[in-house]
Amino acid sequence: MADSNGNADAAEAPSLNVLVQYTKDFSFENPNAPRSLGPQETGPNISIQVNVNARPLSEEDFEVNLLLEGSASTGEAVLFKFELDYAGVFKIRGIPAEHIHPLLMVECPRLLFPFARNIVAEAVRNGGYPPLYIDPIDFAALFQQRINEAQSQTAN
Repeated sequence: MADSNGNADAAEAPSLNVLVQYTKDFSFENPNAPRSLGPQETGPNISIQVNVNARPLSEEDFEVNLLLEGSASTGEAVLFKFELDYAGVFKIRGIPAEHIHPLLMVECPRLLFPFARNIVAEAVRNGGYPPLYIDPIDFAALFQQRINEAQSQTAN
């Protein structure tokens, strides 16, 4: 039974808290500057890869890494490349064990993404190019794709 302050209900309520978020590793390369900073005849070919990893730190705390890698090129010339490992530590309480993995792989990176997106945009702008605003990522679809790939590998 809950006490008059509602503390028992609060202790049992599911929660997801961001304890800290940080840049774990970041690299920006501008290998052909200043030649590549001039006007271009065509728009660049932009390639972006996304990956999410998670690991437990304790029974309730988990580190989630959002890995963004990308490049822009025109023909054979690389304009810029970046690699960002942006991470957060999340405290998860009152969530059934079977829901923790999807939470870590979908909701946690969704919370980290706007901050990682800003770091990339600013780095590209500071490299002499217009800021690169990465489109929102559907982490649920990315998670489902990973599950499907894992299931097809175990079926073979």
